[in-house]
Amino acid sequence: MRKRAVLGVGALVIVGTALAAVLGLGRTAQAAPAKQHATNVTLQLKWVTQAQFAGYYAAKEKGYYKQAGLNVRIKVGGPDITPEQVVLSGQADFGLDWLPNLFATREKGGKIVSIAQVFARSGMTELTWKDSGIDTVAKMRGKKVGVWCCGNEPELFAALQKNGINHAKTSDVRIVNQPFDMNLFLQRKVDAAAAMTYNELAQVLETKNPKTGKLYQLSDLNVFKMDSPKVGTGMLEDNVFVTEDWLKKASNRTTAVKFLKASFQGWIYCRQHFQECVDIVLKNGPTLGTGHQTWQMNEINRLAWPNPNGIGHVSKDSIARTANIAKTYGVIKKLPQNATTYQYADKALDQLKKAGVDVYGNGFKPATIKVTEGGK
Repeated sequence: MRKRAVLGVGALVIVGTALAAVLGLGRTAQAAPAKQHATNVTLQLKWVTQAQFAGYYAAKEKGYYKQAGLNVRIKVGGPDITPEQVVLSGQADFGLDWLPNLFATREKGGKIVSIAQVFARSGMTELTWKDSGIDTVAKMRGKKVGVWCCGNEPELFAALQKNGINHAKTSDVRIVNQPFDMNLFLQRKVDAAAAMTYNELAQVLETKNPKTGKLYQLSDLNVFKMDSPKVGTGMLEDNVFVTEDWLKKASNRTTAVKFLKASFQGWIYCRQHFQECVDIVLKNGPTLGTGHQTWQMNEINRLAWPNPNGIGHVSKDSIARTANIAKTYGVIKKLPQNATTYQYADKALDQLKKAGVDVYGNGFKPATIKVTEGGK
């Protein structure tokens, strides 16, 4: 009868170690992989949940932030929230606001810097009724002109100043602190009202004309687009910014690239999946109706696409134009220095381009949207 060899514990260990060596297994290979902890970051929006911020909600919904190793908290804005102050106080890592506001904040000592310019063009307008006869900005002299507070005024104030109207003099014009709706305008309690192409303009068109019983039409309005040659004071709007101190840390600079890449993926997704992004926005904030958010998503895509420089990046000429308009018409006293840096956006864009992603959207065509009563 054949005898069985009996191995002691020590021998088993030696044999096991030898077998592992033969198979090329190290101690780390045998151990469970270390769990990767996501980096927590907070994004402060300029306003409440709406399609203006669809790209960020899409980046979260579709898992782009998670794939980048980020756990992103999105904080909604509101009428009393100034994104620059939230970021400067350390309550958020990233903020969204208009570029001239960033310039003004820096001039007052707030060390923030823009790291990406998501909207390549301005969506700001001022509306008057066609039957008012106010068909130029110059004719707003002596009138009640509405605009929102808290950093939303620069483009309008520049337009007034360009036409010799000092917004600070009531003898020139009466500036009305406009609520974030169009009721004053609809009730004709102001002669002109601020309206974004993607929001308040739609609010007017979604309202019935009491004289006709039908929805108001564009033909009922004079629409002064700030970035049109006729007005000429359109400035760059939604940009992503952080504090200079935050960027001093190497790990934060890495996080910035990851955040921008994932956010750009979200915006690209919304360019390609228009209706799904409307649904994502509604899932996160159902206050505004489907019809209104559909209009808004289409108009927001118009502001972001196409972009010959790639999503999140604009030319130096565009930045200089915004800075010059802001200085010429009193938003800032001096031209800003080192207020923007796109090196992190460029790294994010390079990664996307290497993966074959279209970051330019040259073939983008806006949809034709049917206005619905009340934006439903």
